Amino acid sequence: MKNKLLLIVISLTFLSCSDQQIKYQGTPESFMIAAWTGAGIAESETEWREKLQMFSEHGLTDLFLSASVEKTTEVIGYASDYDIDIHAWVWTLNRPGDTTAAKHPNWYAVNRNGDNSYDYRAYVDYYQWLSPFSPGARDYIKSIMNSYADIPGLASVHLDYVRYVDVILGADLQPKYDLVQDRQFPEYDYGYHPIAREGFKELFGVDPMEMDHPELSTEWLQYRLNAVTSLVNEIAQDVHAKDKRLSAAVFPFPVMSRNMVRQDWASWNLDIALPMLYHNFYRQKLAWIGFATEQGVRESHGRFDVIAGLFIPSLTAEELATAVQEAKDGGAKGVSVFDIGAMRPEHWEVLKQISETSSVPFEN
Repeated sequence: MKNKLLLIVISLTFLSCSDQQIKYQGTPESFMIAAWTGAGIAESETEWREKLQMFSEHGLTDLFLSASVEKTTEVIGYASDYDIDIHAWVWTLNRPGDTTAAKHPNWYAVNRNGDNSYDYRAYVDYYQWLSPFSPGARDYIKSIMNSYADIPGLASVHLDYVRYVDVILGADLQPKYDLVQDRQFPEYDYGYHPIAREGFKELFGVDPMEMDHPELSTEWLQYRLNAVTSLVNEIAQDVHAKDKRLSAAVFPFPVMSRNMVRQDWASWNLDIALPMLYHNFYRQKLAWIGFATEQGVRESHGRFDVIAGLFIPSLTAEELATAVQEAKDGGAKGVSVFDIGAMRPEHWEVLKQISETSSVPFEN
């Protein structure tokens, strides 16, 4: 049993890169213009149709929707009339308030202090993370994704929070929690589930908890990265078997993602990656968006499309145009804005011009 678990999470059950991925169906010149949103933006069919018509008129091609299976199915029925693809945006390893998971405390992630995420919430109350090392948690997560993949007409199953707790927050976020994270503090260093520790010890002869500085071990880091990667790639196999695509919201670029949240997304069998290039979180200039995009495009080796995620509250209309140009220059195949509720008329006009002319307003 021990060896079987080890094979699940450590031997990197990478479904080989030859696993047939389902590519974006647009023309080679297509540039995705997308947004993330919750289901609360409309209630009735009339309201949904009014919203979708306005989105379509301003160039929106794709909508990443956080909603139940039933609501997602309903919105797909409306969106098809406006040429908007609907993706099922689903929280993956972070499952706050999940009543099914709550019946299984042993499914939850554990930090270097031995605190279980079922009880101990790092940073915010809605951080309640399952462990990718728990077979029960893995099976449960895959069952959720399969239920969305069964929806007719769905553009993709879209994974979010598919990582560990942030071991290091962005520079602009640390002061909000009265933190200076100049090292990896044990309360934010996750992945120490008993199954993880047992499997690592069997492989390397040492329990990570007994290391002087486990946070500095490259083997321990890679071991934890592999657990998330194998989970994503198992989900990919299930989703692709249902002729659906798999997409994911990820941290800005692979090296940064591995260091900050133990997320090796360049190794995943995705069809679309959406790095969240929220430059203000990291106190960066707009040029950083192009830099970050380029790193993700380079490391993914063309195995999937990269769509740049942009944080609208930090962008004027002119800055949005610049951000889109930076993303395009970095190799992005589109952009997605977070979130649609923050869009102002001037933002919509920028997206409309891009969709109509394939050029970016304000470009020099």
